[in-house]
Amino acid sequence: MRNGNTPVLHLDVVKINTDSVKSPSISELLAEEQAVALPVLTTEHKFDTQWREGINKNADWAEAIHYDIRKPNFVIIHHTAQHSLAQTIRTFQLEHTKVSAHYVIGKDGRVVQMLNDYLRSWHAGRSKWGNVTDMNSVSLGIELDNNGREPFPEAQVNALMTLLDTLKTKYRIPFTNFLGHADVAPGRKNDPSTFFPWKRLAERGFGVWYDERNLVPPPNNFNYVDALRIIGYDVSNLNATIVAFKQKFIVTDVSKELTDYDRRVLYNLYRRYF
Repeated sequence: MRNGNTPVLHLDVVKINTDSVKSPSISELLAEEQAVALPVLTTEHKFDTQWREGINKNADWAEAIHYDIRKPNFVIIHHTAQHSLAQTIRTFQLEHTKVSAHYVIGKDGRVVQMLNDYLRSWHAGRSKWGNVTDMNSVSLGIELDNNGREPFPEAQVNALMTLLDTLKTKYRIPFTNFLGHADVAPGRKNDPSTFFPWKRLAERGFGVWYDERNLVPPPNNFNYVDALRIIGYDVSNLNATIVAFKQKFIVTDVSKELTDYDRRVLYNLYRRYF
């Protein structure tokens, strides 16, 4: 106090040495901001993204246990030869069965995905198409709930074609690469049976079919064995291959001999697509 009640204010002044304080540069500030805003995408991140994309959101999910990792470029269609969708799902989840597929479609059109599309399922077994001798490594397997002795219901076929359209678009699968199990394993397998509507699928862009209005006789030098091989069939067991071919394209006659009509069909397919 001075002179009575007049207050006196005392200020403590601290001198700051600005040379001792380092301010970040503009480039350092930008680098720090980018480091926060842009996370580093590791291999694990990329695989996780692919894994999520490989699961169809429109299908139920019941995971199978037998698989390896691979990239799909074919679709192989099967019939289950069992009695129900539930039985097939159970089969693909048993340790001792050593078999699986990516999708199972019920008679009512219910689609159940059992493996991620990017995984290698165990559905084709010993198989060959063209130069590919391990179809499991390059294909997606689709099982249709059917005992092999009955027509495929409309709801099931419609669900299959919706799924095929999704897979074809997502993985850019060529239309010629939609096959049946019997195509890639003639003599060993006969699915998806003579009841399967291959012509209808081909009209939607899934597989090939012949032009019924233009079945001209093949020339005298037409080699039907080479034609079957060029299409993709394994001709090491020629009789079995002819049966598989006729089961798919002739249907009403599945004998081991090619008739004149059968040769016309084969020649038409050969000229049309291959």
